Amino acid sequence: MAHLHDHLSRHDESAAIFSPSVARIAASTARDWSHVESWLASKFPPGRALPSFERNQDTLKALLVLATANEAADEQRQLLARADASALAENRGRASTGSKPDNHALRPHLLREDLLTLIQRQLPHEGTNALDCLAKVAVQARTAFAEPQRLGCDIMSLQGTLFELEQMVARLDSLERQIQLEAEQTASLLRMWQRDSFRPPPDSAKENLDLQRKIKSMSSHLDNLRDHAAAKMPPVNASHPTIGDVSLQEKDLLALLSCKKELDAQIAAFEGLPNDPIKARSELDALRRQLQTFSSHRDAVFEGLVERESPVRRR
Repeated sequence: MAHLHDHLSRHDESAAIFSPSVARIAASTARDWSHVESWLASKFPPGRALPSFERNQDTLKALLVLATANEAADEQRQLLARADASALAENRGRASTGSKPDNHALRPHLLREDLLTLIQRQLPHEGTNALDCLAKVAVQARTAFAEPQRLGCDIMSLQGTLFELEQMVARLDSLERQIQLEAEQTASLLRMWQRDSFRPPPDSAKENLDLQRKIKSMSSHLDNLRDHAAAKMPPVNASHPTIGDVSLQEKDLLALLSCKKELDAQIAAFEGLPNDPIKARSELDALRRQLQTFSSHRDAVFEGLVERESPVRRR
């Protein structure tokens, strides 16, 4: 590394002999390196050698920036220290040479103001910043007595309230997203139900009236059959029934049972319909649509079966 640095130095010297601009750049670089080395040496203990590092333009630029920033910070710190020392010496001189006026005994508020001013002047820079921060927090909290414990409790209460509000906002956002999702699904269902496939056929009202007429006629016919069966039944002779009477009654009973089965089969088709005509019409329309769906499915299955089983026509 040192050999390479010496070689580059000799190359720069030989180039500087023939080019004044190169000579000026080399002199400026040498001054920068000298400044950086002196600054680094000031940061290490006396007698300790500098650590070895790569010497190039990037390293020089970074070290110059670091040295400049460090020196600026040191100058600012020295200015603050001199200002604090000057203010402290001035306050001590005033305290040693000055005397309290006589009217302080008559005006306690002047003594209080002088005391507060003196305390504020004697505070260090960190103490002044802390006092300003405490005063600002007290003003924001709208409290007359800036007690650290009370301010801390208020800050913790505000922090808890803030957390609760954040949780509430998160829950409201989740509820809003759920409501939007439900609204989108409801709108989709509404659009689907407004299609023509969900509308009742135009002749559903007429068919419903026909079914009601049939139901009424069947009900009246059933009552007539019951009356007719009751009229045909012979009077019961409880004293001495014969075998012939029992046989005739058995035949009549079997005929009535078969008639009852037929009537039950006819009424079973209308058993699930409600008494309200509107509700009955709705259920009838639903059953009709279901029948149409099953018929369409049956026809589709049959056509698919026929196409699959039929031989392929050859041209």
